[in-house]
Amino acid sequence: MFDLSAKTVVITGGAGILGSRMSRALADQQARVAIVDRDGARAEAVAAEIGDPARVRGYTGDVTDRDGLVALSRRVEAELGPVDVLINNVATKSDNFFEPFETFPLADWNEVMNVNTTGVMLSCQVFGAAMAARGRGSIVTTLSIYGIAAPDQRIYEGSLYEGRAINTPAVYSASKAALLGLTRYLAAYWGDRGVRVNAITPGGVASGQNEEFSRRYSARVPLGRMARVDEMSGAIVYLASDASSYVTGHNLVVDGGLTVW
Repeated sequence: MFDLSAKTVVITGGAGILGSRMSRALADQQARVAIVDRDGARAEAVAAEIGDPARVRGYTGDVTDRDGLVALSRRVEAELGPVDVLINNVATKSDNFFEPFETFPLADWNEVMNVNTTGVMLSCQVFGAAMAARGRGSIVTTLSIYGIAAPDQRIYEGSLYEGRAINTPAVYSASKAALLGLTRYLAAYWGDRGVRVNAITPGGVASGQNEEFSRRYSARVPLGRMARVDEMSGAIVYLASDASSYVTGHNLVVDGGLTVW
């Protein structure tokens, strides 16, 4: 049921911390994988690390450029085949991403929303419409725990990411919460045309936070720890594959139990 050998997958943000692991997991199930990232060189490097050039390739792509996405879709189809699965894993930060809400610049708000939300909508338009026309497909969008629950501001006291003070800004929560609504809308919109549309919501992933952040965050989690970078991959494979053939409009929360209390 988890075999993806007959499927072509596009994953946006595919060269990032989670995206690179998801790309490898999809390739391990024999999918043909188009790793798309604004940093095309990094996308190609991730593809090279996976080491199956006939089935896994890196592409430069900007999800805010609809014409570019159309051209990308044509190229992927010519090189790997018609796209069966779209993984919307793209997300961005702005220059003033950690600015307090009261002074958060509108330009930064618009920049993040343009990539995190509008870019996903455009990707769904381009790739999802083609799936609907063929009568089959699966779309999976990566949300965030802070798209379904507010961040506990107390965990940020003394917390650093790669040496820099951090928080979770309102724009990130808003952009990811919007995607849950889009997921449910498209699940209903394309359901009768064979396209399933789902989401995964990762909890906090260990990826450069200092020990104080990890300790504070882990104290909120029933499993008592942050997620490892590869622990979202199983959910992606499940929702991409026929193992989830009767699942649509669902948000699969992978958070170690954080949201149970």
